[in-house]
Amino acid sequence: MKQLVSTSEDCPPVFPQTVLLAILFCATLPSFSAAAENPAAQTPVFYESRIQNLFEEKCLSCHNAKTRKAGLDLSSPESILKGSESGRIIQAGDADASLLFQMIESSEMPPDEKKHFSKEELQQLRHWLNTGAHFREKVKTAPAVTQHEIIPLLHLRCVVCHGGRRKEAGLDLRTKASIVKGGKSGPAVIPGNPSDSLLLKRIHAGEMPPPRKLVSASVKPMQDNERQLLSQWIALKLPEVDAPRSEEEALITEADRKFWSFQPPVQPKPPKVEGQDRVQNPIDAFVLQRLEQKGLSLSPAASRRTLIRRLYFDLTGLPPQPDEIEQFLIDSDPRAYEKLVDRLLASRRYGERWARHWLDAAGYADSEGAQNEDKLRPHMYRYRDYVIRALNEDKPYSRFLIEQIAGDELVDYQSGKITPEVYDCLVATGFLRTAPDRTFADITNFVPDRLEVIADEMDILGSAVLGLTIKCARCHSHKFDPIPQRDYYRLTAVFKEAYDEHDWLKSQGPRTLSYIPKEERDKYHQREQELAAKVQQIEQEIAKLTKQTQKLQMEKQAKSLEEADPQYKQKCDQLQQQIKAVEARRQPQPRIRALWSRGAPSPSYILKRGNYLTPGRPVEPGVPAVLAGRQSPLEVISKPGQVAHKGGRRLAFARWLTQPDHPLTARVMVNRIWMHHFGRGIVKTPENFGRAGERPTHPELLDWLATEFVRQGWSLKALHRLMVTSETYRQSSAVSDEALRGDPDGSLLSRMPLKRMEGEVLRDTLLYLSGRLDETPYGPADPVDVRRDGLVTSQVSDQGWRRSIYVLQRRTQIPTLLENFDYPQMGPNCIRRGESLVAPQALHLLNDQMIHRLATDFAAKVSSQAGNDSTAQVEQIYLQAFGREASQEDISIGIETMNALNQEWLKANPKITAEEAAHKSLTNYCHAIFNLAEFQYID
Repeated sequence: MKQLVSTSEDCPPVFPQTVLLAILFCATLPSFSAAAENPAAQTPVFYESRIQNLFEEKCLSCHNAKTRKAGLDLSSPESILKGSESGRIIQAGDADASLLFQMIESSEMPPDEKKHFSKEELQQLRHWLNTGAHFREKVKTAPAVTQHEIIPLLHLRCVVCHGGRRKEAGLDLRTKASIVKGGKSGPAVIPGNPSDSLLLKRIHAGEMPPPRKLVSASVKPMQDNERQLLSQWIALKLPEVDAPRSEEEALITEADRKFWSFQPPVQPKPPKVEGQDRVQNPIDAFVLQRLEQKGLSLSPAASRRTLIRRLYFDLTGLPPQPDEIEQFLIDSDPRAYEKLVDRLLASRRYGERWARHWLDAAGYADSEGAQNEDKLRPHMYRYRDYVIRALNEDKPYSRFLIEQIAGDELVDYQSGKITPEVYDCLVATGFLRTAPDRTFADITNFVPDRLEVIADEMDILGSAVLGLTIKCARCHSHKFDPIPQRDYYRLTAVFKEAYDEHDWLKSQGPRTLSYIPKEERDKYHQREQELAAKVQQIEQEIAKLTKQTQKLQMEKQAKSLEEADPQYKQKCDQLQQQIKAVEARRQPQPRIRALWSRGAPSPSYILKRGNYLTPGRPVEPGVPAVLAGRQSPLEVISKPGQVAHKGGRRLAFARWLTQPDHPLTARVMVNRIWMHHFGRGIVKTPENFGRAGERPTHPELLDWLATEFVRQGWSLKALHRLMVTSETYRQSSAVSDEALRGDPDGSLLSRMPLKRMEGEVLRDTLLYLSGRLDETPYGPADPVDVRRDGLVTSQVSDQGWRRSIYVLQRRTQIPTLLENFDYPQMGPNCIRRGESLVAPQALHLLNDQMIHRLATDFAAKVSSQAGNDSTAQVEQIYLQAFGREASQEDISIGIETMNALNQEWLKANPKITAEEAAHKSLTNYCHAIFNLAEFQYID
């Protein structure tokens, strides 16, 4: 039996001196490595002989009693046995199973290459571990195996059938007490007697888990080492130890908490600047302060034409109509611009535009991904619609987050009617169901598959909401930020009441209907049964008529069916119409893709190196300690109306996340909104506010915006209004030589950046200009067609094409136009899109059949407005496509181009009429306009 350590009392008897000298001599030879594979044949060495010196020389600078990096102190036998934040680090008798040796052998530790262990030193460490990890000093040791190795093992292999949801044969294997109690066949184990323990007998016989149920239950048989581990625990009489806890101070220091983004934001006072006449609101004061330090100022204000086009695209994703531009130009009200801002923010198009940005961050897709099949998520659109509605209603961001993280814990959805609030709260949790998920199939629904889903959701939460790369702490403590591995698993434990790898619901399982209250489900099923009975009755009448007619046919063989019974066809047609009417009354089964707490989660453990087969220390739900101070911020309190059996972990977490003084929540969202308006964030790495991320270019401005955001009730529309009414936003994009020298990359905001249309804006604008945009909101995603050559296009209806946000977002079938213009692959989400300039973009706009069709429709629209006059046509095209009047040069070039095209069409096809040639020439000209940089870039 392997033991954790051996004390001096466990040492073998003293050998004769000559023998001992011979053994010691042999131990120094390189050929000794072969003997190291047989620990029983080796002479033990003591930690104090050589290993202690190695640790002092190479490890103690980070892992001492004071710093305890990763919770590990290697300065004494007691602290070595205590282990790290992951749990025990040495396995006596098995170097390869020791986490300490794994880290050193892989050269991950020590991090300083100069301190890496040599081959000889590695061999000495291996020898010490393989021979029992002896200490001369007597050390109080823990049992070699405790419940903290066995309980996770039983959850992994057995609890799916013998635990919380199912207790087959009356057996519950989740705790020591229930294991001893056993089931219908008696106690599962006999402490101290592995060979007579029924549990081990069934496992060794291959009866448990039952081979026929392995795939359906998503479990695998115990491995040899796992059976040995269970046998040792039983032989040791089922030892239990208290869960060891890592001290907060040992893992997170006050110095860690002093990093800028881990401190709560405090609103600074806007500075006084020389260019006070350019200050519309405090944003301008902070920006001008930095510019004036460089001897710069803001660029001159942009023209009204430029501003209305910029504002329309920014807030609605569509261009202004010529009459809207004209109305704004003649509006003499000093608040004309502010009124325009308010009108656009009140538009339904605002939600459709800005929901796309949130859906990127949330990793939204209409398919599962993770497999070649890329199975569709037919009900995911409800979450997309929720986001659009929430933004249009200006739902406070704090409430928006709480609903998405813990909406099911806010309301009692299992009794009473489904109100709009209950529906929203359930649908909102789709935020936690966006990650790629292969668990819909039995063969890919095992624990490691489930853990990948959880890991991706933690990645989305970390990057989209916290602005931290918390995913890095899944396998080891974060290399740059003070996020111990322990904190990653504490965070996953927060979600374990709903996301439990040992109590899983498939991503497209049959229990989706359980989101609907029992009363509503009963009504639904009753209605379905009534309708089914009605259809059956009608079908029986048809069968009866058919039988009667067949009888008549036999009697009058020479006559046709209608001649046999003239009323037959009429009667059958009436009955068929009845069936259609009944079928039309049938409703699709109500489904919501959401997440909900199911109670009684399995215990959470740190997974050593992220491996589900090697659990370490147990952990309780918690938040990153560097953000929480010394107190525990997760106070789980049941609120009135909250479901009684829910633990409330996620709700407590969401409330902590939306505290007014949270260091990151408001900063991260403010920075992202700023990025979409100004082309880059104040923090240029919006997904990473940690030490490896960029520092803010305007830290005081960021904190002022964050605190103002909270002060104004977390209103996103108020935040937009603040930004777009600033003089900084309203300045020109023109670049002066002086600004180019002092602010070459524009990070100081000495001018407004030019922005190219995103793929969705380009597609929607093309549809809008051509009169083919169907603005029907909400509902299931519009399907796409996939050609054999890979071209993906959305299907057109009688009303045209809907906005891009309503097109099916299948991970493997992204519409080609969107993909060419940098639509992101959700892997698992996208915080900031790239902006490429590649040949497929131009080729698509030049050659795609849909683009040609839209150019034809745009030309027809222009003709209906401007008639056959070429000058009027060019003027109308410029007003609609560019939002400006055409210059004389523009008109001259346009007319010349269309005349040349007209001659070419007449030459190519002598039968074509002059009117047809003129329309084709206009179509070609409109098509060329779609390809211009002025059309695709927003000033």
